[in-house]
Amino acid sequence: MRPLLTLAGVTIVEASRRRLLLALALLTLAVIGLSAWGFSRLPATTVGNTPISPSEVRAAASQLTIFMAFMFSGVLALGSVLVASPAISSDIESGIMLAILPRPIRRGDVLLGKWLGLLALVLAYAALSCALELAVIWATTGYVPPRPLHAIAFIAGEGLVLMTLTLLLSTRMAPMTSGIIALVGFFGAWMGGIAMGFGQAFGNSTITNIGLGSRLLLPTDGLWRGAVYHLEPDFILNALRFAGRGAAGSPFSATVPPDPAFQLYAFAWVVMLLAIGCLSFARRDL
Repeated sequence: MRPLLTLAGVTIVEASRRRLLLALALLTLAVIGLSAWGFSRLPATTVGNTPISPSEVRAAASQLTIFMAFMFSGVLALGSVLVASPAISSDIESGIMLAILPRPIRRGDVLLGKWLGLLALVLAYAALSCALELAVIWATTGYVPPRPLHAIAFIAGEGLVLMTLTLLLSTRMAPMTSGIIALVGFFGAWMGGIAMGFGQAFGNSTITNIGLGSRLLLPTDGLWRGAVYHLEPDFILNALRFAGRGAAGSPFSATVPPDPAFQLYAFAWVVMLLAIGCLSFARRDL
């Protein structure tokens, strides 16, 4: 266990030295600052000369909160890919891996240690950025989502899934290649989720199965829908259910709670890819 924690710490230190993380932190703070100004103007909004009601402010804030969550989930996905894509392949290309592996450290320990370090970064960004944004929304509008901690956990799960996939690809591919494949998969799963929504709404089993297949291949969209559900207040959920097909396919709405079986599947998916990554790295010629 100690080598894993040591390698995790080294991974965090190496990642913190890159300008990428600093740029990401500064841009995130800038976006949160701009959103604070935007949300602060919401209660003062008028229709004609009449200020909007508190219930209208709450409804608007709830939908804007989901849009902001989507932006942070996208940034987290991109950041997860960028920090994980060079984790193995760059160390192999630079020769650092040859200096590490002759010691009594297994290749699987190296990969798991890096995964733990990257996991800490993913969780820290998800928790801090989302918590700051939700605090800003509460301070400016008084709105708090019904289950914010659940939503943050699902958003962090998206980053974890994509980071694990990218780390696996990094055992065999160059950083740019593994990063592009992971991001294409992320957006493909997002589009598959939209297709699945339309398929279910209109009773088209072919489109539904295509969307379901994309969700099983890469469970990021399913996790995103879980985050959306926990951000939606009850009156929005009731309106969406009443809308029926009118809300079909929207990536910013979810009318059913996250399926526990799917959450278990997503966990098993991460464990399976970690095992495949360890096996792939163990069999790679250095």
